[in-house]
Amino acid sequence: MFAFEPYTDEDAARWNSFIAASRNGTFLFQRGYMDYHRDRFQDASLLIGNEGGLIAVLPASRSGDKLVSHGGLTYGGLVVDDRMTSGQALALFQALAEHLAGTGIGSLLYKTIPSIYHRVPTEEDLYALFRLDARLVRRDVLSVIDNRMRLPFQERRRRGAKKAAAKNMIVAESDDWAGFWNLLAARLDEKYGTRPVHTIEEIRLLAGRFPDNIRLFTCNDGTAIMAGVVMYDTGQVAHAQYIAASEEGRQNGAQDLLFDRLIETFADRRWFDFGISNEQNGYVLNEGLAAYKEGFGARTIVHDFYELSLPGAGRAIG
Repeated sequence: MFAFEPYTDEDAARWNSFIAASRNGTFLFQRGYMDYHRDRFQDASLLIGNEGGLIAVLPASRSGDKLVSHGGLTYGGLVVDDRMTSGQALALFQALAEHLAGTGIGSLLYKTIPSIYHRVPTEEDLYALFRLDARLVRRDVLSVIDNRMRLPFQERRRRGAKKAAAKNMIVAESDDWAGFWNLLAARLDEKYGTRPVHTIEEIRLLAGRFPDNIRLFTCNDGTAIMAGVVMYDTGQVAHAQYIAASEEGRQNGAQDLLFDRLIETFADRRWFDFGISNEQNGYVLNEGLAAYKEGFGARTIVHDFYELSLPGAGRAIG
């Protein structure tokens, strides 16, 4: 028997404590991160309990009759503690489907939490979704380095790093968010006609709230930023959230040198994650971008998205 409790601001401490002790939660699920864009997303997060107390939480937002886990986050899904088992997950997802259908939700878009973010194996949700006939609607390619057994750099990446080092470029942590954001915005607009998901005000706010988790590193020539990366560090995964280099920086190997140094800086993390190389909901692979990341020894894991239709939520898992 499960109880589904809508999240309210009064639950913040309980929510945050559960995330911190969970098997698969990260700082992105802390309310200080999730709530920065609460004006743009209708929060519909759930606290899920049973006779043993709080057993799971679901970061989620609502858009019409669709629940998304979560519309403002890269990944989402059910966050659980050490008590969750495969059999319990089957029962929980059955109950969740019935609960959502009863509140007028017609479908659930379920963003999984990539396996590299699990502190221990936590894919009970994938099996439960399979049993409920959820449909795989998106699959992204994540390029990651496993620091337990690194593959060597391609010679081209080594040459780039050496070229930048020979020009006395400097890699260091930086607080020049405005300078990097100007470079990032210009590159995104030039290449894709887009802009950063976060505004400069938002990223400064989040970096101020999570200074140990959100850090900016740049490679510069003493006068200007040649390349920069915003790192999201969960303690287990060092993730390159934003990457940009000027044309001069690319030609002079600044980005290669920056990644060479960052991979060493975060060598004690289990994973180094370059992020996705996909467009159009996973159906288009930017092969050049993927190849660039693979040049540092990264290889692929996937990030899946599922859609669960709920009109027949009352049916039992067979």
